Amino acid sequence: MITVDGLSKSYGRQTLFENIGFKVNPRERVGLVGRNGHGKTTLFRIIAGQETPDDGEVVKPKKYRIGYVEQRLVFRADSVFDEAVSALPPDGRHECWRAEKVLAGLGFQPEDMDRPPAELSGGYQVRLNLAKVLLADYQMILLDEPTNYLDITSIRWLERFLVAWPGELMLITHDRSFMDTVATHILGIHRRKVRKIPGDTGKYYAQIAQDEEIYEKTRVNDERKRKEMELFINRFRAKARLGGLVQSRVKSLEKMEKKEKLAAIRNLEFAFTEKPFYHTYAMDVSGLTFGYEPGKPLIEDFSACIGARDRIFVVGRNGKGKTTLLKLLAGRLEPERGRIAFPQSAALGYFEQTNVASLSDGNTVLDEVASADAEADPGRVRQICGAMMFEGDDALKRIRVLSGGEKSRVMLAKLITTPVNVLLLDEPTNHLDMASSDALLEAVDSFDGAVIMVTHNEMFLDALADRLVVFDDDAVTVHEGGYRRFLEKVGWKDEEKPPGRAKPAPPPEETRPDPRELRRLKSELTAERSKTLKPLEKTMAGIEAKIEKNDARIRELTQDLIAASEAGNGARIAELSKSLHRVKSESEILYSELERLSSDHESAQAVFEEKLRRFEEKNLI
Repeated sequence: MITVDGLSKSYGRQTLFENIGFKVNPRERVGLVGRNGHGKTTLFRIIAGQETPDDGEVVKPKKYRIGYVEQRLVFRADSVFDEAVSALPPDGRHECWRAEKVLAGLGFQPEDMDRPPAELSGGYQVRLNLAKVLLADYQMILLDEPTNYLDITSIRWLERFLVAWPGELMLITHDRSFMDTVATHILGIHRRKVRKIPGDTGKYYAQIAQDEEIYEKTRVNDERKRKEMELFINRFRAKARLGGLVQSRVKSLEKMEKKEKLAAIRNLEFAFTEKPFYHTYAMDVSGLTFGYEPGKPLIEDFSACIGARDRIFVVGRNGKGKTTLLKLLAGRLEPERGRIAFPQSAALGYFEQTNVASLSDGNTVLDEVASADAEADPGRVRQICGAMMFEGDDALKRIRVLSGGEKSRVMLAKLITTPVNVLLLDEPTNHLDMASSDALLEAVDSFDGAVIMVTHNEMFLDALADRLVVFDDDAVTVHEGGYRRFLEKVGWKDEEKPPGRAKPAPPPEETRPDPRELRRLKSELTAERSKTLKPLEKTMAGIEAKIEKNDARIRELTQDLIAASEAGNGARIAELSKSLHRVKSESEILYSELERLSSDHESAQAVFEEKLRRFEEKNLI
């Protein structure tokens, strides 16, 4: 286990987190969430000892070993297999079968085992680094986006491996379904602080939303109380009879902590620009065949009719032809044989995972987005830039200074700008954080056209897929129905366990009333509060009005008394003195009554505010 205590880290003017603390207890698997750029990877590097915090410390037991997948790729063995075996602990070198099992799970084929690591593609070199961390003798492992470069079957294998991991684990991933399957707890970096809860991402984000709702209600209520106290102080500061009440409020005002309004957090919100479509089908593919080498077709005799509003997902191992199929459908490659037919009104939009290289480094974000459609209204282009979180001057940034995630958002912005009715999306969630992936899912779901998407993200597959194009067992097949049905009826050929995800049992939750019942209970509490406080407030307002009227009368009588004294009118002086004494006596009685009612009101208000606070903390409504 580890303990993080008082950790702070800043880069220049940007503070990532300040004075944060948490523990990772034995056998916990902690998912780390937060926006891109909010410090998730930096926190991992600090825990791994590769970066120094500005303040605070990471406390871990002696001889406690933490494994972290290095960004640098350093291989010393002559073969993939020997490199993996080198990671086994000295007393476990005879367990070579473990290395074979992990390499196979991560997608290495038998013929890859003797290959020099340097000959592997970049994606498979990253997989080899991951395999070494999984095989080593670590008490804790830190995994930063481990699903990058993995295909869907490798991701499913990694899920099962990590769920069975005997030590501690911290995980960063944009794949919500993967995190929810693996993690026992969620740790979030939010507004430069951290919050850790048991459960999944849904429970964490619901808790954050509830906390911020309660904070905002408390802030508004405090502001109202502050204004009421300031008004009372200003009105009765000069009244000696109410000096005690005034001083009490002055002290309360000094003790009140002023809560600042929470800064708005920008969210990715967008919808694709839709071009009208008047046909029942979007694409007709017949006998499609293609290969990069003569006599070795990667795709052979593939046929499918794609409806005008179909949601078709292309899944399978990497290197089997998924991206190639999308390039053929988009017209970027010419088939050896076969035919792809479109209706005349079809308008294709293509998002290619490697196409960020097509962006011009010298252009601004605004220039690039505007170039997608010469007829696009400049105001709408600006609006789309803002929706993709390039607001104001951020839209004038040069492409050369953008991160990989920002360039991916520019590519999405260009696609959004173009009027389309058929979307071809090749792994569009790469480089998007979890919140941005959620926004993309909503946009795809709302799109009133056909969608063909390559993805390994099972949340997208579960939520959207109508049909699947499956690359498995050296064949390409079309499966009708959703992803769950495919797993139940067919499944992946080389998966060791039965289809379906072995999710850990959810933590027990308190039995909560129906939402309508919660609203009714809160309404009753609010009504009771109003019934008790409103009469008091009405009476107090009436007394304050009488006091003000009496004050005006006292000033008037005082002026008249001065005039009578100067005139030497004894009878008038006696009459005015009696009236002045009567009005002052009445005011004294009113002040006493106002003091009593004010005290009663404060006590009753405090009781109801405490009841409401407890109710809102207990129930998310």
